[in-house]
Amino acid sequence: MLSPELDLVKDNWQFSEVWIDPALSPPYLLLLLGASDGRCHIYDPAEGYRLIFQSDNYDEAQFWLLEDEYEPLEGRLKASELI
Repeated sequence: MLSPELDLVKDNWQFSEVWIDPALSPPYLLLLLGASDGRCHIYDPAEGYRLIFQSDNYDEAQFWLLEDEYEPLEGRLKASELI
C-alpha cells in the first residue's frame, strides 16, 4: 500500500530518480519524484514510501540529498517513456 503522500504526485510526476547512501551496507535508497509543476518529493521506500522531504524545485531537492551524502544512481525514468 502506498502512502497518502505518494498519491499527491501519482498522476503528476514527470521523472523519478533513485538515490543511495553508499556508506551503509546494504546501501540505503531514497526515491525522488519530480512533478510537472517543478516541485520535487523525496520518499523513503523502507518506510512505506513516506514523504520525507519536498521542495519547490529540483536544485533544492538535489542539494538536500547531496548534503546528506546521498548519490544518484545513473539514469532517470521519465513518465513519458512508460506511456
